[in-house]
Amino acid sequence: MSIEQTGAINSMMGTANYRNNLDTSPAEAHQSFKTWLNDAVADVNKTRNDSDAMTSAMARGENVDLHDVMIASQKSSVALETTVEVRNKVIEAYQEIMRMQV
Repeated sequence: MSIEQTGAINSMMGTANYRNNLDTSPAEAHQSFKTWLNDAVADVNKTRNDSDAMTSAMARGENVDLHDVMIASQKSSVALETTVEVRNKVIEAYQEIMRMQV
């Protein structure tokens, strides 16, 4: 696992401190999770847009280093892969809960 991957995971886990406060109401917890999720998706989208902008700048012949473009592309790829894996785990957990007998 590379440093960028652990940094992305740590930033996602660092914002999950809403679980530590047990005095919140379900509505507050819902808003906190919703805000965290929106911020995480916005960060992934920003990473992708930055990568696309650097790639376009290089294609136009602007003064952009190839290694910077490749690093931005890999960061974008890792962020998207992490998001997809988190989504898959959430769906898997939801399906498991739905299979439980009450």
